[in-house]
Amino acid sequence: MLTSSMEDYLEKIYELMKEKGYARVSDIASSLSVQPSSVTKMIQKLDEKKLVTYEKYRGIVLTARGEQLGKLMKQRHKRLEEFLRILGVAEETIQNDVEGIEHHVSPSTMDALNSLVLFFHQNQECLDEYYDFRNELDDLKEVNGDKN
Repeated sequence: MLTSSMEDYLEKIYELMKEKGYARVSDIASSLSVQPSSVTKMIQKLDEKKLVTYEKYRGIVLTARGEQLGKLMKQRHKRLEEFLRILGVAEETIQNDVEGIEHHVSPSTMDALNSLVLFFHQNQECLDEYYDFRNELDDLKEVNGDKN
């Protein structure tokens, strides 16, 4: 079982490897705003779980399973961002909300969210109806002086 922190590290390592072709402790520490010593400890845990291969002073490589999980974490993150955008959540709120949601959402709920996002992509008229409905609700709130 992976902790939320382990998932974050796998996602970040996956991102760095796709972006740069490699991941170093310093890059991970900088990206996650943590100390290099914390990264080293986590990398050692991930190495024990056979998700990364780590050799001191040489770098970090995801194993096949680690890469698969990192990619899954990245896809989950992106899909949740997309879902919140569809709902009309403000961009400045999305990242905090995704970080709060992504480690607690069940696979079945994630599958349902994924299906809903894909449905809206294929049925723009339904999405437009949702936006119209939401605008009507916002107008009602204004008329009633409701700030929530």
